[in-house]
Amino acid sequence: MDLWHLLSSFPSAIPTVLLAVLLIYWLLSMIGLVDMGDAIDLDLDVDAGHAAHEGHSVPALAGYLVALGLGGVPLSVAASVLMFFTWLGTVLLHQYVLAWLPGAPLRIGGGIAALLFSAALAVPLAARVLRPLRGLFVKHAARANASLVGLDCMIVTRYVDRRFGRAEVGAHGASINIRVWADVPNGLARHSKAIIVAYDEATRQYEVQAAPGTM
Repeated sequence: MDLWHLLSSFPSAIPTVLLAVLLIYWLLSMIGLVDMGDAIDLDLDVDAGHAAHEGHSVPALAGYLVALGLGGVPLSVAASVLMFFTWLGTVLLHQYVLAWLPGAPLRIGGGIAALLFSAALAVPLAARVLRPLRGLFVKHAARANASLVGLDCMIVTRYVDRRFGRAEVGAHGASINIRVWADVPNGLARHSKAIIVAYDEATRQYEVQAAPGTM
């Protein structure tokens, strides 16, 4: 079976499309068109029991992933690793097992089973891969609160408006990436220097203004 036919036919097509969506998300994040701090990057290091009783679907999903050993990393990272292993298992089963099954009904049933088996197998594999990465996503409360107000920062996204923006600020010898917003128009763009003027505890965002002399 050629590669294109393999990836575009059931069941491999399903995880292939989902993996492609995640890849597009990461590409947009790297060029600053998507804010990696939005809801898709939910911190999963929460109390699984509390999250499971929340009425909202995202906290509940976070609780389930924590219970499966996928906590301590952003949701987008956990989803990407989990989907990669699901995709890999499905493609291998499709190529070496399902392709030899006679009859469409049998192949469809086998495809559903392959998807479920691959997704189940992906959970422990993803948990093992993510375990050593948790230290990279540890949040230090002293670095993410109003103590940063008054410091200079550098914008790292293409623009900043009232809902979107990220910046890097130096504090205690470390560079911290924070979520920022500003009134528009503001002239802020990537590599612009700004000043942090306020912190909103509810949204966990910092209000910034262009540094004097940069307008």
